[in-house]
Amino acid sequence: MTDEEYMELALQVAQATKGQTSPNPVVGAAVVKNGRLLGVAAHLKAGEAHAEVNALTMAGEEAKGATIYVTLEPCSHYGKTPPCADLIIEKQIKRAVVATKDPNPEVAGNGIKKLEEAGIEVTFGVLKDEADWLNRHFFHYINTGLPYVTLKTASSLDGKTATTLKESQWITGPDAREDGHRLRHQNDAILVGSGTVLSDDPSLTVRLPNGGLSPCRVILDTHLKTSPEAKMLEDHQAPVWIICGKDADQEKREALRYKGAVILPTSRTHIDIHEVLSILGEKGITSLYVEGGSSVHGSFLEEKAFQEIVCYVAPKLIGGVNAPPVIGGEGFAHMEDTVDLEIVSTEHVGKDLKITALPRKKERYTCLQE
Repeated sequence: MTDEEYMELALQVAQATKGQTSPNPVVGAAVVKNGRLLGVAAHLKAGEAHAEVNALTMAGEEAKGATIYVTLEPCSHYGKTPPCADLIIEKQIKRAVVATKDPNPEVAGNGIKKLEEAGIEVTFGVLKDEADWLNRHFFHYINTGLPYVTLKTASSLDGKTATTLKESQWITGPDAREDGHRLRHQNDAILVGSGTVLSDDPSLTVRLPNGGLSPCRVILDTHLKTSPEAKMLEDHQAPVWIICGKDADQEKREALRYKGAVILPTSRTHIDIHEVLSILGEKGITSLYVEGGSSVHGSFLEEKAFQEIVCYVAPKLIGGVNAPPVIGGEGFAHMEDTVDLEIVSTEHVGKDLKITALPRKKERYTCLQE
């Protein structure tokens, strides 16, 4: 097998842990010697052993003289666990193949440097693009201190999210809805507006056949219209954070706190999307999945405050000027102000089409390492 094939294996095991390692990156590692795979593993949870440790443990004494493949530069500092670079040196690994560097200032090339100074041959950049994409949430958060924002939409082919009578269940099929739950599992937080909570009373949990981790649930609610009897305040499946204006009623705040909600007032009477992202970033939210309502999507679009959009499109036509669109708000007056997207993937999910796109203007939406 080639370096690319072994690195692909390491990327696959890392991908399987996406959503369960935050605020740490997802990392996979493989140990190979004389064409034999001695160990392959991933980092499973923040605070626990890193991928390199798990893979080297599997390899045991045979690791001496082997090659290790790692999807992210080995750490070189003491955190909750000892430096992986030191362990690789201790195990007398002959060669290290690293997909991409760790942008964390405490690492940032130091892990590779330490390996090279110990006489280990380092090959860098194997499947770098794939490794960067896998950890785009982590890289964006480390570089900006803000969560990586993914907008998610589900609509008919003509861009409607409901009928003229506001019927919306179900536009997309069960396969697309299950895929959407998988994306929930892969993000730290899911965000909706108070209108969605009032009209749909959603749980916003992860419901997958084999289970999953439900993200923190965030509601944008300027005047605290959310009912203390809302379903998500009763199920205790995940934290509920409500972001409100600074003048929101104190009695409403206390009533919602009593039901377990965390109330996060902004510094203004209205809610500013950039301040919302700053609040969430300060609380350690590395990735945000925006699922709620055309007006909320419109706010994120108008502020150009997102890094990715995932659109599920059903082969249906609804029509009607009064049927809700995917994205509301005032929109842009001039074509030069619109957000130009690059479609990075299209795939059929059941009977529906899934489109993933990124803004083209990288200077505004930096998420990957150059």
